Amino acid sequence: MNKDKIYSASLAKIADFSFDEQVAGVFEDMIERSVPGYRSIISMIETLTEHYAQPDSTLYDLGCSLGAATLSMRRGIRVDGCSIVSVDNSETMVKRCRKTMDRDLHDTPVEVFCDDIRNVEITNASMVVLNFTLQFIPPENRLDLLQRIYTGMRPGGVLILSEKVLFSDEHLNTLLSEIHHDFKRAHGYSDLEISQKRTALENVLVPETIPTHRERLAEAGFSSVDVWFQCFNFMSMLAVK
Repeated sequence: MNKDKIYSASLAKIADFSFDEQVAGVFEDMIERSVPGYRSIISMIETLTEHYAQPDSTLYDLGCSLGAATLSMRRGIRVDGCSIVSVDNSETMVKRCRKTMDRDLHDTPVEVFCDDIRNVEITNASMVVLNFTLQFIPPENRLDLLQRIYTGMRPGGVLILSEKVLFSDEHLNTLLSEIHHDFKRAHGYSDLEISQKRTALENVLVPETIPTHRERLAEAGFSSVDVWFQCFNFMSMLAVK
């Protein structure tokens, strides 16, 4: 695993964060050292797949990056006739994800392709994963995406939505943000790295509150919506059709 050192030296100008070749090369290290609970979420996606994957259905990993959630779903399928569609808008991520799937020994068919997830047609879905992906979609486009996911789902299908979140209580918001920075320091990031990456993400990653996510998912049509995992200011929700 290559170590993330992208922001370790002082930069005269900090560009907006993007999932380019440089990020793809260290992404596994970056996300595990930056997102509290990430490995637990990935592990539990396998368990949730055991519960929710329906026979002869399609499972989607939207914003698949290197394919960690795809692999977890693939390992959790216990019924016949399933296939997985994994999508990312970074060609570099898609190429690496395809190689990962080729090395994996599980036989559920996986199609990995490069596109904006807002262009993807969702059909016959029993499970859709948006794992720290919606936060990179412009807020004005989020409801439309969730409505299209809902429309393309089978009854009983589930959406797993994982996001960094804000809190309306300013004290709690500040506290959890500081704890998150402590988490990153404990995993080897310097204050310079934390500061420069925060600047790079400022105009790219737009977090929202848990009530905002819950209300939007209900508006999209989901009948059951709640948080199943939370660690500091990172959470994952289950939304069932």
